[in-house]
Amino acid sequence: MIKQNGNTIHLMGKNISYVLTVKNGDLLNYHFGKRIADEDYSARDDKDTYGVGFATNMRSLDVMAHDYPAYGRTDLRSGAYELLNSFGNTLSETTVTGIHISDGCPSIPGMPSLFSAGRGMTAEITLTDEIARITIKLFYTVFDEYDVIARSAVITNLSDSDIILSKAYSASLDVPYQDMDMIYFSGSWGKERELQKTPVRQGLRIALENNRGGSGHQLNPFAMLATHGATEETGEVYGFSLIYSGNHSTTAEVEQFSGLIRVLQGISPAGFNWTLAPGDSFYTPQSVIAYSAEGVGALSRTYHDVYRSHLMRSTWTNKNRPLLLNNWEGTYFDFTEEKLIALAEKAKEVGLDLFVLDDGWFGKRNSDNCSLGDWIVNKKKLPSGLDGLADKINKLGLKFGLWFEPEMVNRDSELYRKHPDWAITVNEREPVEIRHQLILDLSKDEVCEYIIDAISAVLSSANIEYVKWDMNRQMTDMPHPGYNHRYTLGFYKIMSAITERFPNILFEGCSAGGGRFDPGVLAYMPQIWTSDNSDAISRLKIQYSTTMCYPVYSVSTHVSASPNHQTNRATTLKARADTAYAGTFGYELDLTALSEDELNEIKGQIAFDRHLQALIREGDLFRLENPYEDNYCSWEIVSKDRSHVFLYACRILFKQHTYDRRIRLRGLDPDATYIDADGKKYSGSLLMHRGIDIPYPWGDFATAAIELKRM
Repeated sequence: MIKQNGNTIHLMGKNISYVLTVKNGDLLNYHFGKRIADEDYSARDDKDTYGVGFATNMRSLDVMAHDYPAYGRTDLRSGAYELLNSFGNTLSETTVTGIHISDGCPSIPGMPSLFSAGRGMTAEITLTDEIARITIKLFYTVFDEYDVIARSAVITNLSDSDIILSKAYSASLDVPYQDMDMIYFSGSWGKERELQKTPVRQGLRIALENNRGGSGHQLNPFAMLATHGATEETGEVYGFSLIYSGNHSTTAEVEQFSGLIRVLQGISPAGFNWTLAPGDSFYTPQSVIAYSAEGVGALSRTYHDVYRSHLMRSTWTNKNRPLLLNNWEGTYFDFTEEKLIALAEKAKEVGLDLFVLDDGWFGKRNSDNCSLGDWIVNKKKLPSGLDGLADKINKLGLKFGLWFEPEMVNRDSELYRKHPDWAITVNEREPVEIRHQLILDLSKDEVCEYIIDAISAVLSSANIEYVKWDMNRQMTDMPHPGYNHRYTLGFYKIMSAITERFPNILFEGCSAGGGRFDPGVLAYMPQIWTSDNSDAISRLKIQYSTTMCYPVYSVSTHVSASPNHQTNRATTLKARADTAYAGTFGYELDLTALSEDELNEIKGQIAFDRHLQALIREGDLFRLENPYEDNYCSWEIVSKDRSHVFLYACRILFKQHTYDRRIRLRGLDPDATYIDADGKKYSGSLLMHRGIDIPYPWGDFATAAIELKRM
């Protein structure tokens, strides 16, 4: 709900208020937090902030909560935008010239954003700089049933000459200062989204920026500002999640009198000079800002619900996903049609639904040094072709899926020999290869159209029901300022075209594992390969932190071989499956190399996961024990009606003569009775207030997967 009361615009979510006031033409943030009464707060003068700053002949914004500030006039903190105007300077000062409130969510041209699904309201506030001759339209969307504000901006050049934007953030928010931490998610290949905390202090500008071409292994476009000591259940937490798959930035700084913490989120300004010709507009991606007064867990559940209901467009979003076998770690490039059929037969035998053929099926590709871009089946490996192979897989009773890496090209490829100018290059410099790959220039329409047509031709040639879309390198040699954004728009153009053309195909995102795990990808692909590191113990941290923003059912979780191919760690088949249940379940190993006992164990795992799927897809997640802080990790998923519960627990290392701790559950009906698979009964209040003892097996890497149902 949004109400305008005089010079106050009041956005109200389920439990929150986001209150904007207009004073002397300035757009100020009066309050963002727990719900407050509706009135005209612009008439209040809670403290004389206009007299605190350095300016004597005009109002000073230097200590005020300006909601889309510019640097350089009376505010010398970091600005939300910066431009080189027609006068040759970067000064800008805006006043509010329009307020419009409407139902629904506005779309953003060329980029994914939240959709209304018949719900939501949006305030459109126009700011104008009459001297620089620009307008800035700010969009604020709120939903009655959630505690989020979705923000974006459109900057338009009204002058007669070019304007250069050097930065254009999606959102700025000034939060009242208290002892707070910035929580963010860094990492690299194989250890994506590691939870990090750093205190927010005066004099220290925190800049979380990724400039590697995609949203990145190194830094996810999600961060939280939390009161120091906030837990899963307690403390104030502000979340900032950017619906964007390119270079991104989230910054925080404290103003000079320690009254406010300013957080900015949007496209990274590094290398971003964007030319706005007269009449042109620049659209920022959407930042989804959330608030919780009940800790990190409540914030996570809000993001999960919002993204499932208002971001993810796939027809598969609210359906059970097929349980799959991917051949990659079972065969790598070394496969024949006969070997694939043998794997598929085992997949059918154990009860799986989908067989996925990974890299190596096209061109002359027997290693990673050739053929990317040549999306023609290798008949030497697959004499029946893709259609013949798919038909054989289908006759076994399985769906058939395929891996692509459409954004890349090898020099040793027919595509590169025909169109070397389609690869990103800079002047006469030798282009940088990573994994023998160059990047196709998605800023060119003809390149995007080639990818759309080439991939569509393959998808139309056989009964392909699943696609794994990979992107295996970082971006170097960007040919001009602002290039990464143009590339990202090209990626969205391709994904929009292909997913609209093939709405019934299940698409899974991948980028050398979890290098592009972001809301922009989720808008098109309802699940993302979480990390190439499939080791169950490494996955404790990766999955734990990934779910702080992203829905559990978007997290691809596979059982792979032991010893693990990335860490060489040996774990039991049970431990690997138990960890993988909290996600989109599957296998990535050679089933033909397993014993009958192992295959029978897998049959039981598949039956158990199939039974859990609706709960994993729709339920509320509670993280119970933090693997970053202790020797234990546990999480719990509870159905919305509190009748069905899945509990996962892991003791990482065995400690002699030490009792394992009891785990207290959350989110249950305290007056109900719950029963486990062995018929043991527990009251909801006992499970939450005293807890449950976990029957860990003896030894390291011990796990338990427990299902409870309300009687």
